[in-house]
Amino acid sequence: MALKMPTCSVDRVTQITPHLLQMLGVSAVLLDVDNTLSPPDSPVPFPGTVQWAHEMTRQGFHLVIVSNNFRRRVAPFAAQYSLPFVSFAMKPLPFGYLRALHTLKIPRSQAVIVGDQVYTDIIGANIVGIHSILVTPVVTEESVSFLRRRRGEVPIRQKLKETGRHIRPKE
Repeated sequence: MALKMPTCSVDRVTQITPHLLQMLGVSAVLLDVDNTLSPPDSPVPFPGTVQWAHEMTRQGFHLVIVSNNFRRRVAPFAAQYSLPFVSFAMKPLPFGYLRALHTLKIPRSQAVIVGDQVYTDIIGANIVGIHSILVTPVVTEESVSFLRRRRGEVPIRQKLKETGRHIRPKE
């Protein structure tokens, strides 16, 4: 299970705070797109995510979008955030993560990936040796392969809650 286990989890990317990133010892955030920053295949970001990204940048964190999608999907999306991007990242393979780290000139030890999928985002992070934050998907994908993968994520998400590694915002 260790290969599938993220560093921690949150419900939404906007719940990630500078304090959390500092606790992880990171200065760079690699961001997935679909079901992390926007609904799958939508050009419209989730509410508050653009402002969150600008605030993280203002706080001194380096952000980059890392997506398995093609450039035609990722480039206009990244432009809304004014962020660099890596498209066709082939997660969980290490190539996209390493290109993003090279773009930011950040060592692995100072990076975290934020994404909604254990079998791409989290496994890839663990292969590369970077921190990871698993977010709860907002949109339920209907394909059989997604349903199978999501079912496989249930014990991981449960373990994060049981061990206190699922972080809830203070009310």
